[in-house]
Amino acid sequence: MRARRRDTVVRAAFLAPAAVYLLLFLGRPLVDNIEASLRESTATTLLRGQAPFTGPDNHVRLLTSDEFWRAAATTGLYTAGSLVTQFTAGLALAVFFHRRFPLGRLVRSLMLLPWLMPLVATGTAWRWMLDADDGVVNEALRALHLVTSDVPWLTGTQEALWSVVLVNTWVGIPFNTALLYTGLQAIPPQVYEAARLDGAGPVLLFRYITWPQLRPTATVVLALGVIYTLRAPDIVLALTGGGPAGATQTLAVLAYEQAYTQYEFGRAAATGNVLVLVSLVLALIHLRALRRARRL
Repeated sequence: MRARRRDTVVRAAFLAPAAVYLLLFLGRPLVDNIEASLRESTATTLLRGQAPFTGPDNHVRLLTSDEFWRAAATTGLYTAGSLVTQFTAGLALAVFFHRRFPLGRLVRSLMLLPWLMPLVATGTAWRWMLDADDGVVNEALRALHLVTSDVPWLTGTQEALWSVVLVNTWVGIPFNTALLYTGLQAIPPQVYEAARLDGAGPVLLFRYITWPQLRPTATVVLALGVIYTLRAPDIVLALTGGGPAGATQTLAVLAYEQAYTQYEFGRAAATGNVLVLVSLVLALIHLRALRRARRL
């Protein structure tokens, strides 16, 4: 009995610093954000020192606005497009790097550079590359005779969304590759050897060994990718600023514009609450799927 109590105390002591950190740096801002969303928090009310309590008005105005639902649809397309391309390319590269070859470690290390670079710097570089008039992408396409006129990568209402998906994919591929490669390394090589002796080819090896063993790691990668893509407006702001005509305005960008352009802090807080709620639901789904995958 005493040993159990001692173990409980030791576990609580190890968890206490993390719990305090979460309460101070995550719990308190979340409570403040919820409080701000229930008040008429604007630049004017803040200067006066008074922010009248309005209850759920900010949330009702948000959920009944066409701007919110348009941003929600754009967020869905942006997130889905980014995840599919990031995960597919990351998985292919992880399987490729799983085989040993000269300078393999060096190449894997260099691949992390796009993910380690500041997002604003990445977005600025890609904005120059995708410029319709002087960008190197259009110049290369013209030199290869693949296009006859400049492609409006960032100024076309249809091209802009897929351009930000492309850049976000470029940033996210190294992260997906690194985690999936780690998951592949955890699979015992004896399993592959036994399957090869039974005549299994590459397709059967991947279907019946690699993917089932990699499923828990893939679940983590996809969940983190969704949450990160939902909450990060950096790439979109650096490339298009949410334009043209709102074609790339995601919920995160909408919250940024409400807070720092329109100075409607209450509405921005309400938009942030929606993002937090969606992230929380996805995190719970992720935990449930992870537990189910571990049982298989």
